Amino acid sequence: MARTSLPERLLGRDRRILIASIALLFVLAGLYTVFGVGMRMSAIDMTAMRAMRDMPGPGEPGVWSPAYAVLVFLMWFVMMVAMMLPSVSPTVLLYAALLRHGNKSDRVPAFAGAFLGGYLAAWAAFSVIATAAQWALEAAGVVSAAMMTLIDTWPGGLVLIAAGLFQFTPLKTACLAHCRSPAKFLTERRRPGAAGAFRMGVEHGIYCLGCCWFLMALLFVGGIMNLLWIVGLAVIVALEKLMPRGELISKAAGAALAVWGAWIVFAAF
Repeated sequence: MARTSLPERLLGRDRRILIASIALLFVLAGLYTVFGVGMRMSAIDMTAMRAMRDMPGPGEPGVWSPAYAVLVFLMWFVMMVAMMLPSVSPTVLLYAALLRHGNKSDRVPAFAGAFLGGYLAAWAAFSVIATAAQWALEAAGVVSAAMMTLIDTWPGGLVLIAAGLFQFTPLKTACLAHCRSPAKFLTERRRPGAAGAFRMGVEHGIYCLGCCWFLMALLFVGGIMNLLWIVGLAVIVALEKLMPRGELISKAAGAALAVWGAWIVFAAF
């Protein structure tokens, strides 16, 4: 019996290679986030000190060096990678399965990687906006330079109310429906080549942004590097996208956020 070559054996195990690659990326992103690489404190320290909302920072608020701005962007982006990979992984694997049954079965890992790269590029764009927003809010004295959270509680309550109400909007409903059932998009909007796969990933990422951006904005309420909020929001995103009747989970979360926000605003006054 002729022995298959190493490349052939690897191609035969492309699904396991893809899963292992996504898992490794998730672990690396998670470790980067937990240890707060390059930041003034780790996420563990931030979480332990989460009650100290107005702790002074080491310098003048809003005065960032270019190097620090890059570090804050990387913090946001890598955190988004860690938070979104669990919910997007089934879509990447579905795309790989469709490729496996097409005429590009020998390029599955490369094209699936390009698709995932496009998806993460959309979240990189979000991270740029989030970094700019953090910079501006810190300079305005709204966000703490040290703890990276809203200094006053009542604005956070308003953001919670807005995020909760957003869960009931048509935009949220449409984008969540796409994220929960991506098969139609993957079959009807398929594009050739790695560049086409990347564009598909960007498009899918835009839908995901439309679905989740307001939930990610809640990190300003609980603390951008607060592990409890990071994990909690990642769980909500995964449940509403992957679980049966996830749309009901989405609305239940929205109602809970709105009630929580109203209670915070009422208590503040």
